[in-house]
Amino acid sequence: MITEGLEILLLLLYGLCLLFIFCYSLLQLNLTVLFLRSRKSAGKAFYPPPAEWPAVTVQLPIYNERFVVERLLEAVTALEFPREKLQIQVLDDSTDETVEIVAQKVAAYQAQGINISQVRRRNREGYKAGALKYGLYQATGEFIAIFDADFVPEPDFLKQTIPAFHKPEIGVVQTRWGHLNEESSLLTRLQAFGLDAHFSIEQSGRNFGGHFINFNGTAGVWRRQCIESAGGWESDTLTEDLDLSYRAQLKGWEFLYLENKVVPAELPADLPALKSQQYRWTKGAAETSRKHFKKLWQASIPAATRWHGLFHLLNSSVFISLFLASLLSLPLLFLQTNSESSAFILRSTGIFLTGFLLLSVYYFVSFRFAQPALPKRVFLFRFPLFLSVSMGLSLHNALAVSQGFLGLKTPFVRTPKYSLTGISGSWKTNPYRLSGLSLITLLEGMLAIAFWFSVFYGLMHEQYRFLFFHGMLAVGYSLVFYYSLRHSFTR
Repeated sequence: MITEGLEILLLLLYGLCLLFIFCYSLLQLNLTVLFLRSRKSAGKAFYPPPAEWPAVTVQLPIYNERFVVERLLEAVTALEFPREKLQIQVLDDSTDETVEIVAQKVAAYQAQGINISQVRRRNREGYKAGALKYGLYQATGEFIAIFDADFVPEPDFLKQTIPAFHKPEIGVVQTRWGHLNEESSLLTRLQAFGLDAHFSIEQSGRNFGGHFINFNGTAGVWRRQCIESAGGWESDTLTEDLDLSYRAQLKGWEFLYLENKVVPAELPADLPALKSQQYRWTKGAAETSRKHFKKLWQASIPAATRWHGLFHLLNSSVFISLFLASLLSLPLLFLQTNSESSAFILRSTGIFLTGFLLLSVYYFVSFRFAQPALPKRVFLFRFPLFLSVSMGLSLHNALAVSQGFLGLKTPFVRTPKYSLTGISGSWKTNPYRLSGLSLITLLEGMLAIAFWFSVFYGLMHEQYRFLFFHGMLAVGYSLVFYYSLRHSFTR
């Protein structure tokens, strides 16, 4: 028997969770407006090449990447840039045969007169941040370009990005991610759908509005002075890129986003790999928020930039709100509520539907920009499915975010790469595969059953207020549970 006091508490917490999601949706709508305004000037910026090209160091942080490292080295050594101005560092923390592969390739490229070296450390202290910091001591470049192992930059990358440092205040030039294997499965198509929204609307909108953006960890270039003046790479968060981005911008450095320059990369091909990536991103964002929230709140910056920055750092918190709202909605469905409680629930459900509509605008604009050749009806399938899968990941991501806010430390687990392009290649026999089987997977299966039950209960008893919400949760948790099992056992 639920007391009246407990009922009020459940309703209040449920409403607060939906209110946070609604505020998040409002900010995404504002970014959509900024993005559409930025499109009017898109492509008009021209940065002439400098009279003399500066020295550039390309850093390639890798760890056990035998399937993609040769492709990476081939692309980077083909960069069109004065050879005497270019240094390439393979920051190799590998513990498998990748070490020998890199050694052989580096020796061959050195014989061709290319300034490339394999940089090894005694241990992986600090993981990627530690490798970047270690490599910087030996770097000779005024600018530092960084590529993760699964990225394939085009030969003109440096000649397109270095001229964009047209002002001494610009500390970073970030480019947009493309996708090498978007069409390989439903999972990769949904990932591309979500990432395209970040790299079109969020990055462009924030940059156009003069707000803080983030270096995305790869496919971008840093001014070395910016890295050093901001305190260098630090490994106390899982998102060292977001951390350094905020430290640099709080010191007054400007970032520039080049929307029209695309660097393709590989999307995680199986759900355990995607969960690993999501865990690192969401927990790291929470850790960075914990580290910089107060500094950002007190910074002497425009109010709009402050609020955008705060919500940017708190983006991953939406998974906590979503997960709590979904859990709270279950007992609320079965309550014998009075008229006031019923009205409150209906108003809260209206907030969710309004937020859903706002997000539909945000993702539709992104979809039309990123996939202009696809018919609009494809969006009607991908958008609700993408949101459903995101809801299905809310338990996993909410735990990661909670650990980040609580300051619980966990090791850096890299996302395995499989050298997949288009619809070719297979991840099924790859030794780098991660297991998706855990207590969380079991709980995801149980939640799928619970929400399907709530859907049928609502239909049978004509309780429709949660039907849409629970239907999406049921589909999302079912898909996440199914793919976690399938991708763990498939050989």
